[in-house]
Amino acid sequence: MQAPTSGLRFLVAESEPPEAREKRRDSVGRSSGETYVEILGRLAPGAFCQRVMPADADSTLPEGESLGGYDAVFLSGSPLSLYEDTPEVRRSLAFMGALFASGTPSFGSCAGLQMATVAAGGTVRRNRNGPEAGFARRIVATDAGRSHPMLKGRPGAYDAPSIHTDEVETLPGGATLLALNRSTVVQAAEIRHDGGTFWGVQYHPEIGLDEVTGALRRQADDLIESGLARNRREVEEQADLVEALHREPGRRDLAWRLGLDDQVADEGNRQVEIANFIEALSIPMRNARR
Repeated sequence: MQAPTSGLRFLVAESEPPEAREKRRDSVGRSSGETYVEILGRLAPGAFCQRVMPADADSTLPEGESLGGYDAVFLSGSPLSLYEDTPEVRRSLAFMGALFASGTPSFGSCAGLQMATVAAGGTVRRNRNGPEAGFARRIVATDAGRSHPMLKGRPGAYDAPSIHTDEVETLPGGATLLALNRSTVVQAAEIRHDGGTFWGVQYHPEIGLDEVTGALRRQADDLIESGLARNRREVEEQADLVEALHREPGRRDLAWRLGLDDQVADEGNRQVEIANFIEALSIPMRNARR
């Protein structure tokens, strides 16, 4: 990254319910929010980063903090379905509404994109093509996306880690579609609402291939039910290949068997949207406050 990142103030909003949080920790050693904190520490050395769980009943911001006091807020993935009227969903949407109103720029992946969509007046539904599991394939930028700073460095078509069963159905007013593929209507978007700016993706630039492996194994029954695998052995075989590529990302034979290239195997390429967001929105926000 060109500009210095010391002094940046980040908040990670993790909407995984407690049971999902623990299941993920048991699987890959960290919750979705903890993954973001770890990645931000690498992409923005010297940044100050805190975490909040907006779906939890007892969730509050860290003492003495306000949403307007951060240079960026990052919204993690979550198993919440944003079209369900549950206390967890209502709390998460209230948080997102307050975040838009604060004017602090935000970035979200998977459920983070869906949360911003619904809070701004759009809609989310069950993915009409079934789960997009493991990797989103052949993501293509729209005309607006090709010149948008979030996708700077991405080729004309690319793959990315992805695990989701819901998708954005309609974007709200004030949104710009940036990327899509044949599986999912909205793969990337910018949403401007109530004075706030959100950049988001349906895929997961923040997760490593070990986390893809964990997600495949956790969701094996769903993958079989949806027809993506015939039995648990096939899920395990796929997960084993992904895990092996995680251990040895330079192995071309594994990338070939999985149909992947360096857009997924290379960590820097995987995380480009987050790095672009920090450079384009977070650093200017910090500089404007000095």
